[in-house]
Amino acid sequence: MSNVNEEQDIISLFNEQGDEELFEVLFSFHDDDYNKDYIFVYPAGADLDEGVDIFPFIVNSKDTEGTFDEIEDDAEFEMVSEALNRYLDEAE
Repeated sequence: MSNVNEEQDIISLFNEQGDEELFEVLFSFHDDDYNKDYIFVYPAGADLDEGVDIFPFIVNSKDTEGTFDEIEDDAEFEMVSEALNRYLDEAE
């Protein structure tokens, strides 16, 4: 479960222990082949130049509360990884 604050691009996610953690939105995109929206986040306050973990999620369009689903399909994960690599290459 998550909560999106669009003004600051900060979201809260709950870990396996049920504790809330804050993340910053790196970017989001839509893929026509899968007809899904995706979002990439990283721990709030982390320095991207320091090699932080970046987490991809599927934006659950069926839920009006802004929840995310994990990517479980290998081909879909590969497509999302390629999108992240393109984004990071363009950002350099």
